[in-house]
Amino acid sequence: MKIQCLKSELVSALQIVSKAVAVKPQTPILSGIYLKANEGLLELQATNYEIGIIVRIVADVEETGEIAISGRYFGEVIRRLPGDNVKLSFNREESILHIQSNQSNFTLVSMNPAEFPTVKELDGDLKFTVKDNVLRSLIKKTVFACATDEGRPVFTGCSLDIQETKLTMAATNTHRLAVKYEMFEQRIGKIKIIVPSRTLSELLHNMTSELPTDVTVTCSYNRISFQFDHFFMTSRLIEGQFPDYNRVIPASFDTHVRLDTAAFSGAVDRVSLISRAGEYNVIKLEFANNLLHITSHNPDIGKAEETIVAEIEGPDITIAFNAQYIIDVLKTIETKSCRIDLGQPLTPIAVREAEDESFIYIVTPVRTQH
Repeated sequence: MKIQCLKSELVSALQIVSKAVAVKPQTPILSGIYLKANEGLLELQATNYEIGIIVRIVADVEETGEIAISGRYFGEVIRRLPGDNVKLSFNREESILHIQSNQSNFTLVSMNPAEFPTVKELDGDLKFTVKDNVLRSLIKKTVFACATDEGRPVFTGCSLDIQETKLTMAATNTHRLAVKYEMFEQRIGKIKIIVPSRTLSELLHNMTSELPTDVTVTCSYNRISFQFDHFFMTSRLIEGQFPDYNRVIPASFDTHVRLDTAAFSGAVDRVSLISRAGEYNVIKLEFANNLLHITSHNPDIGKAEETIVAEIEGPDITIAFNAQYIIDVLKTIETKSCRIDLGQPLTPIAVREAEDESFIYIVTPVRTQH
């Protein structure tokens, strides 16, 4: 194998595939990155069996070939090279990769590429195309609500439920629930799966196109894949039954509130500075007289309070929450104003974007001693 490519493109590709390199590999080959040069492209692959990533970059290919190399050392060397271009040449007889850039020369001992479990493109039961900005919104508005505790795996992923023309994504940690749906013009089939939150966060990180780009999504009963431009990612699914989250959404509310999103977000963020040190990070919200009064109290630190304007329809109500659960959802709201629907002081509330019914966030209040 003998190629030349831009250092910046190779560094960028290595940053992406390195997320799939095994941290504690079951076998040494999983700590490696697989390179394949062919027809003007250099393909990089990594897998830890949970996820697999392929990235392709343009290269001047003098000799085609394949190689497996230590992901850690290869990445460190390439990142530190002085020039704009990188030359890679591999001699199969000596099993050594030669790396050259300006006056820098490195050699790295290679691994056997035949042992590398190459990432295969998925042949699934259901395949559809979605714009990356639509998929970004679905993930961004749900993935933050997943649980981080591995003890209950189904809650560490997002439910992806496709019913012909409707795709619904949902996430919960049992204290809060985020649901977002998207309608399609054509039927795309039926499937119900749970996608790991780590997979979706990684995908979100890589969907950076400024112009809407088609993403091909392929699902099978135990794997999912996403493909766009020169990027391909496949992931295992989480086994188990996702709970019926529709039963958690209250049928009706007594009090309806509209707030300026930025003002609400800023006030909660400031007031929670005092509550953050507490075990449950509790803030109290008091809705009355078209005002929202936000307070927090920690006997060891002090008190915080702030008042903002609110449009309120219905009875006054005082209710308390884990501040982080409110801060998290406000980060995802893209409209200037947001809506909050409330029932009783100990029943769940709903947070929505103004004029958008496709997203709902349900959060359970906490009991307070005072």
